Amino acid sequence: MRWEAADVRRYLAWFETPHGRFAVSQEMRLLDYLVSGWPRRNQKLLEVGCGPGVFLERFWHLGFDISGLDISPAMIDAARTRLGKHADLHVGNAEHLPFGDNDFDFVLVITLLELADDPEAVLREAVRVARKGILVAYLNRYSLYHLEVLRKKRFAKNKPDGKSSHTTLGDVRWLDSCTVRSMLYNAAGSRTMQRGSCLFGPPATWRSAFPWTRLNGILPNSLGSFAAVRLDLLDDPPLTPLLSFSAKSAGPAA
Repeated sequence: MRWEAADVRRYLAWFETPHGRFAVSQEMRLLDYLVSGWPRRNQKLLEVGCGPGVFLERFWHLGFDISGLDISPAMIDAARTRLGKHADLHVGNAEHLPFGDNDFDFVLVITLLELADDPEAVLREAVRVARKGILVAYLNRYSLYHLEVLRKKRFAKNKPDGKSSHTTLGDVRWLDSCTVRSMLYNAAGSRTMQRGSCLFGPPATWRSAFPWTRLNGILPNSLGSFAAVRLDLLDDPPLTPLLSFSAKSAGPAA
C-alpha cells in the first residue's frame, strides 16, 4: 500500500482520538513488556515499516539507537518531522532490505505483514539483518475488533448509494498466532519465543477507566486484537520480561 500525504494526515489524526490514544498506550505497554529483557545502550534497532515513527519514537525513549525504513516517502517525511536527528531513516522495500547481514541488533515489524505482498520474505529479511532478536506485532483475526471491522465492512457494502466508508483495516490481511509462528519458523527455524496481546474488547471498550484498562491490558498469547511475538536469535535469550512498576524502594525497570 502506497501512503500519500493525505493518508498520513488521516493516520496521524486517528492517534489523537480518545480511542486511538488509548489503543496506542496499551500497544506500547505490551511492546515494552516483551522487550524488557533486551539490552538498550549502544544497541542498534531497526523498525521495518516504521510509518510516521510513532512506535520508533517510543523505542528511542527506551534507549535504543534507532533506524527506520518505509516504502512511503510521505511516511518517512512524517517520521523525520517527529524524530529529527534521533533516527536514521530510509525509503525502501521491506522484502529487499538495503542492509547487510546482522547490521542491527534488533528489528521490529509492527503491523506490516498485513500489508506486505510477501510477508514471509519480510520476516526472512528481518531475521537476516538482525543479530539478536526480532519483534513482530500483528492484527489478530480471531478478535472482537476484527469482527467489528467485518461488520462495518458488510454494512458499508450494503448501503443504498453503494459507497463504502470502511477503513483500510477491512481490506488488509489479518493474521493469527499459528500462521505467524509458522512464518517465523520458516524464516528462522526453531527459536525461543515470548508472546502476548492486548485490546481484548471492541473499540467501544477502549477507555482509560476501570474495568476497561484491565480488560484491554496485557493478555496471554493472542486473546487481544493486537498481538506480538518476540523471537530470540541468540542461543542465550534475554532476561525473562517483567512489567515495570514504580515503587518507593526501587525505580522502574531498565
